[in-house]
Amino acid sequence: MAPPTTLRALAERAAERGGEVIVAAGTDARSAADKGRPGDYVTEIDLASERTIAAVFRAHDPDIPILAEEAGRSGDLGDRYWVVDPLDGTTNFVHGFPLVGVSVALVEHGVPVAGAVHAPFLRETYGAERGHGAWLTKGDREPEPLSVSGREAARAVVGTGFPFRHPDRLPRYLRAFAAALERFEDLRRPGAASLDLAWTAAGVFDGFFELGLAPWDVAAGGLLIREAGGTVTDWNGGDGWLGGDILAGPPPIHAELLALAREST
Repeated sequence: MAPPTTLRALAERAAERGGEVIVAAGTDARSAADKGRPGDYVTEIDLASERTIAAVFRAHDPDIPILAEEAGRSGDLGDRYWVVDPLDGTTNFVHGFPLVGVSVALVEHGVPVAGAVHAPFLRETYGAERGHGAWLTKGDREPEPLSVSGREAARAVVGTGFPFRHPDRLPRYLRAFAAALERFEDLRRPGAASLDLAWTAAGVFDGFFELGLAPWDVAAGGLLIREAGGTVTDWNGGDGWLGGDILAGPPPIHAELLALAREST
């Protein structure tokens, strides 16, 4: 197996360092501050993970700006910047549900080119660089290449998430959700979009759809799916998925999701 590319290795290292902060705190560290929206929290662990990740990137190249969920924008972003979610699934974490992720990606000219999603309590790291494939490292094992699933729609299990931050989008989402329940075998909602996307790249899930996410939720996971042979678009079939309205999966499942999304308008 070829060694990991430099950018993929950097992304994986940064995500894993953030994950170490989360694991050290453990699921008992549940104190949280409300961001002002129901179900939307920030913990001291989010902030500590974010600082740790930022330190890794700044040590590598202090001139690349960082867009992070908690601290926001660091300098002028320009055409090349890191986007960071230091603890995806904070609500899960606050409730002691250990399905949380750390997601980082390097974006160039509006396109993710390298990234990683780390599941700290599962000891799984998913990494990708554009043109070099997508990989999963479990614990101390050697990395394994990822590939999206080949299941047909009737047997597909598709991940999703609810647009709780954007109640105005709920009617359209619910129409798509109801149609998806009829079209696919089943749906799943673990509550951490970065992991949902990583699992789609790994063929665990057969697709993913959601409205109203943020760039740090989807940048790394979308790259993983593309490098694993899948298709990623916004709900109109375009390239605006970094804006957070995302459809993703193997090409046949993505086509089904796109049809459902268009019918939901």
